[in-house]
Amino acid sequence: MSRNKHSSKACAVVTGAGSGIGEAFAYELARRGGRVVCSDINLETVEATAAAIRAKGGEAVAFACDVSKLEQVEQLARDAEQWFGCPVDLVVNNAGVGAGGMNIGDIPMDDWHWVMGVNLWGVIHGCHVFAPKIRALGRGGIINVCSTASFAAAPLMGPYNVSKAAVLALSETLAAEMSGTGVGVTALCPTFVKTNIARDGRIPEGSSQIAAKLMKWTGISAERVANTTLNALDRGQLYVLPQFDARTIWRAKRLVPAAYTRGAGLLSRLAAAKL
Repeated sequence: MSRNKHSSKACAVVTGAGSGIGEAFAYELARRGGRVVCSDINLETVEATAAAIRAKGGEAVAFACDVSKLEQVEQLARDAEQWFGCPVDLVVNNAGVGAGGMNIGDIPMDDWHWVMGVNLWGVIHGCHVFAPKIRALGRGGIINVCSTASFAAAPLMGPYNVSKAAVLALSETLAAEMSGTGVGVTALCPTFVKTNIARDGRIPEGSSQIAAKLMKWTGISAERVANTTLNALDRGQLYVLPQFDARTIWRAKRLVPAAYTRGAGLLSRLAAAKL
């Protein structure tokens, strides 16, 4: 597969760039010579990301954006194009939130709406606004941050699982539509990455502590994830499963789906019994 180098010297927009994976994408794109629009709902943290890039000689600017609001994503596109002085050719739809730790039926509906607003509608808005512009260029790329949750369907993670499964389906559809246009589409599906999503999400204390420990002891760095994903985009690779456990779950879900689901439920109940 030929390398298109979508990530090299890109005019890139990264959502959720105030921390974690989004911050890592912004740093790595700047390191590769790109100019980066860093956006986040928290202007203070995303300004820190842009300032750190500029301190190292890179080009970056920060804008506040709530991706769950279409009009704010449309404004982000206008601000980015004005700052670049040219069209955006790479978008990383990364902004996301976490919720879980309860059975379906016990999860407050407000949590469902909150997760869907950011994790799903945020990516829909990003694709709706930027995909036609990038398609018109005939080059560039779109990275959607999914999760192993998009196909693992682990218990007690209903809103998160559903939102990420929909983002994976959106990414696959978009990839098919972009086929032959020169635009790459990549879906990132990691397991645990060392970020603050468990701490900042709507997760009961016991479950959030378990998730935080798993991220600390088994998670890989956000920097490694960003570098791996950008290289995959350059190769024209649709799926990125950067960890061994993600690839194992991917295969198990496809080869023995019924056994996988029973096993996931059993492990969940055993974990709950130890809390």
